[in-house]
Amino acid sequence: MKKDIANREDLLILMKSFYEKLLADSTISYLFTGIAKINLEHHLPVLVDFWDSILFQSDTYRKNALQPHLDLHQKSPLTPHHFETWLRYFKESVDEKFTGDNAFIIKERATSIATVMQIKTHQLS
Repeated sequence: MKKDIANREDLLILMKSFYEKLLADSTISYLFTGIAKINLEHHLPVLVDFWDSILFQSDTYRKNALQPHLDLHQKSPLTPHHFETWLRYFKESVDEKFTGDNAFIIKERATSIATVMQIKTHQLS
């Protein structure tokens, strides 16, 4: 039986599942592995901090989430496909693991974030 997203541990489970999907898809994984060269072990706690702040207003993330994506776009343009793929895997990961109000809210926030980032990167083009 699935439960709702309740804490940082749940967010970590979600992020691991989500990034497993992203990194298995060659149409988007190169952005993380070849261009941004993220270290997933280091990046996962940052992602958990971000979503903890978004979902639970925890104030654990105090960085500018947009700027690294704008910088990435300058190196390798982010396309509508990238945003659609990111959002599809995000929502799939939530739905596979969780159900409830917080699961709904995090998907809505992800949609809003993807939309804003797509608009902002498009303005740079």
